[in-house]
Amino acid sequence: MKKSTLALCALTIALPAAALAADPIAAGQKFLYTMAKNNIIRSAEKMPEENYSFKPTADVRSFGQLIGHVADAQYMFCSAVLGTKGPAPGVEKSKTAKADLVQALKDAFAYCDPVYDGMTDAKAAETVKFFGGEQAKATVLSFNTAHNNEHYGNIVTYLRLKGIVPPSSERRK
Repeated sequence: MKKSTLALCALTIALPAAALAADPIAAGQKFLYTMAKNNIIRSAEKMPEENYSFKPTADVRSFGQLIGHVADAQYMFCSAVLGTKGPAPGVEKSKTAKADLVQALKDAFAYCDPVYDGMTDAKAAETVKFFGGEQAKATVLSFNTAHNNEHYGNIVTYLRLKGIVPPSSERRK
């Protein structure tokens, strides 16, 4: 086989499935969102109830508040992409029990799932009002995923301080 054919085969195999989709930008957004979503939900499920009030220092959110904050943010980002005034459940300020927070988190991600599921590259280029200006929907979705990953980093620290292996570090079966 020629070197160019081998290189093309290697490149094709190495590309993630999202890049080969009909709408690679939207598919890539959904892939990254889903990865963060799964890590955050699994983390919320792994942390024992008694650690939901845990704060590494007095000036940061408790683990439960952090989970509530992530839930609240899903509504803010995805309602902006939808162009609607979404629900503002105030999860961070109103819920403290693990079961309530895990369910609120799942509900919040379920609110966003159709936004990512229905996104196309053409829709991703459309603009919406966000943070006082016009932003492409893809930018708002990227911001949501960046925000999720930022707080997943916080969540990992809380888990590690309690001797719990975070989902992204678990051994693959």
